Amino acid sequence: MIWIKPGGFFAPVSNRAGTSSMKKRSASEVLDSCDLFSGLDDVQHERLVAISEEHVFEPGELIFRQGTPCPGLFVVDAGLVRLYRLAPSGQEHVLHLCGPDQTFAEVAAIGAFAVPANAVSVTASNCVLLPADRLQAELAGSHALCRQLLTGMAFWVRHLVVLLEDVTLRDAAGRVARLLSDLPIGPEGTIELPSTKRDLASHLNLSSETFSRILRRLGERGLIELGSDRSLRLIDRGRLEDLAGR
Repeated sequence: MIWIKPGGFFAPVSNRAGTSSMKKRSASEVLDSCDLFSGLDDVQHERLVAISEEHVFEPGELIFRQGTPCPGLFVVDAGLVRLYRLAPSGQEHVLHLCGPDQTFAEVAAIGAFAVPANAVSVTASNCVLLPADRLQAELAGSHALCRQLLTGMAFWVRHLVVLLEDVTLRDAAGRVARLLSDLPIGPEGTIELPSTKRDLASHLNLSSETFSRILRRLGERGLIELGSDRSLRLIDRGRLEDLAGR
């Protein structure tokens, strides 16, 4: 909200989104916290840990470029990674915002094809990488690992179907309400947007202006109270979920 990909627009980003004040986890701990690998036994888990690499990315750092060979399967330890495609015109479309305990580039790594999107670190981010060639070797020797990752891919396809349904069948206000409903709620109903309004609007197939206008209208209707640029307070969750079609 595998990790398994959520039913909403993207999984909630936990309070591990920043890296400056937290203890860095080991590769074993990161993989153990990722639902994509939750069905593996100890031997399979340790084999993946043995091939893993730890990488640290600075804010704004490009992790890989659309159309280039896939470096492998990434699991986020801390931070936030933006996955986006570029059209020939240069227009960006945000596909996914990937936070702690979530994976990205898994489909390309398992399918052994070029990455279909760009990946850039939004904040300082720690990631564990399972290199594509070594992951392929593990898959060739482990039916259990293949079954586990196949299950993960099935949930990913289900997630994409939900995304397509939301973008094509839900109006703009419903999409924004669905996004807000999927985010974790803090003390006193506070909600922190996980990325910029521009990125979130792109992910919802909206313009930034439309996204901001809908937030203002939700505020005028008494559903939310706007705060700083990336924070707001939920006032009427029931009505917001009704608008989201929950």
